[in-house]
Amino acid sequence: MNFIKDLREDDHIACHYLCKQKLSLKSRNQKTYLSLRLQDKTGMIEAKVWDLGNDIQNFEENEFIRVEGVVLSYQNDLQIKAIKIRRSMSGEYDPSDYIPRTEKDISLLLSQLNAFIASIANQYIKELLANIFLNNSGIYKAFSEHSAAKTMHHSYLGGLLEHTVSVTQICDFLCAQYKNVNRDLLICASLLHDVGKIYELSPFPDNSYTDDGQLLGHVYMGAEMVSKEALMISKFPETLESLIKHCIIAHHGEYEFGSPKLPEILEAYILYCADNMDSKIKAIETALDSENLTKGWTGYNKNLERFLRKTEY
Repeated sequence: MNFIKDLREDDHIACHYLCKQKLSLKSRNQKTYLSLRLQDKTGMIEAKVWDLGNDIQNFEENEFIRVEGVVLSYQNDLQIKAIKIRRSMSGEYDPSDYIPRTEKDISLLLSQLNAFIASIANQYIKELLANIFLNNSGIYKAFSEHSAAKTMHHSYLGGLLEHTVSVTQICDFLCAQYKNVNRDLLICASLLHDVGKIYELSPFPDNSYTDDGQLLGHVYMGAEMVSKEALMISKFPETLESLIKHCIIAHHGEYEFGSPKLPEILEAYILYCADNMDSKIKAIETALDSENLTKGWTGYNKNLERFLRKTEY
């Protein structure tokens, strides 16, 4: 099997991939063509089908397909010019080859999450976190397996857990650098800031937005989860509940980034900075891990709105 990360310009391929996106478009001369996004565990690549003849059989998104074609370079990015496509047949592929996953040890990440919960001094916050993560096996399992995004960052199995632990570690470090930071509140908010993503995104291999993900989004669903769980805890302070929910709904930092509120407390702003930092650095890291570099440079990254250079001085 030719994994996507190993593809090179002018390679002729005949491989099985998971079709993550299938768009029927029109060229400038109004000829219909297909634009595809193909995935394996090493990454994604675009494919174009210019000739929709008999060699292109019917298939749908999130199906495994066998693709024959040639690898081309377009605007410094590799893409496949597909010549033949058919549905893959059972036994022709191993599904585990098509689910990208974190390179980190999930059991270690879970131990780190548990340790953060154990370090909380506030009894209400500790009970809230324990009820959400430790006493609910469904949430605990989903949280350990979900991705943190569809494509932007940590978009692989275990990505949500990896991102959450990383953000919490950054926040924990920053607690000691500045005065007047409520550590328990900040650690709680960092652990919960993306918990709504277990409902926003469907499990792998689909990893697409659910109906509630499209209609409500993880920010609202995360805050709603806190409300429901706080109701179950006797005498949970209303002000504390509001502060936790504010951190969650403000963690995107700016209105244009989908934040319903701007961060208005110190802990919310630190969380926004840590979340933004971890997600952007992971996006850069992923881009630079690509083997498709030209003299050390990536192609133009649409999400980050820039070219990136790999430093090997």
